[in-house]
Amino acid sequence: MNRKDNSMKAAIVLIVSLASASSSVSDRSALPFLPEACEVSLALSAAPEWLREDAGVYVLGRDGFRLERESSNKFTCIVNRDHPRVLKPTCFDAEGTTTIIPKIVHFGNRLAQGEPVDAVAADVSQRFDSGQFISPRRPGVAYMLSRYNRPVNWQTGELGFFPPHVMFYAPDLTNEDIGHDMSRHDPARPLPMIAYGGPQGYMLMISDDGTPRSRVDLDTSCPDWIWDEGD
Repeated sequence: MNRKDNSMKAAIVLIVSLASASSSVSDRSALPFLPEACEVSLALSAAPEWLREDAGVYVLGRDGFRLERESSNKFTCIVNRDHPRVLKPTCFDAEGTTTIIPKIVHFGNRLAQGEPVDAVAADVSQRFDSGQFISPRRPGVAYMLSRYNRPVNWQTGELGFFPPHVMFYAPDLTNEDIGHDMSRHDPARPLPMIAYGGPQGYMLMISDDGTPRSRVDLDTSCPDWIWDEGD
């Protein structure tokens, strides 16, 4: 079995976890802050190369997220933090910039203030109920082409790299709706699947050519733990 097959199988385990994600994983460490240059390069690593130069970029500091660079191509990149232990570089189109990034910024700001994940998640849910946060209003795309996307497996509590992929907005869509059975998924033949089911859910497609991670991909200011394989 080659490296790509192994990474694909690991990805499927994480996808299954994402499909039923909750905020039950305990906070094991404080929110790690990155050097600004590292945060920018990590955020931009989510986008296709031709979009990076003109994309907007958010960076996270101890006071929360701030817009480091305005977008001139309608795409905005950010390292999503919905748990202190994860890094999720994502680059959103105009619709995601308007409807999804506000939630990401709010979540990261609250974590930066030291609030527990469960409390922030409950607050976000209430804000959806009140209409402050909304679902995408039209089809669109979010790129997660970075090789440094590390979500938590919500079933095991472990970190793992997730392969490059592309996500399409699919509010409240389920795997059943698209006729996909995760228990019968073939990693060698990836099909569309649903992640983060709910008002800001996505239909996800793996887009991995097997290129290995390399430290030259990111700014030299990035700390060593970004390349760590596990927890």
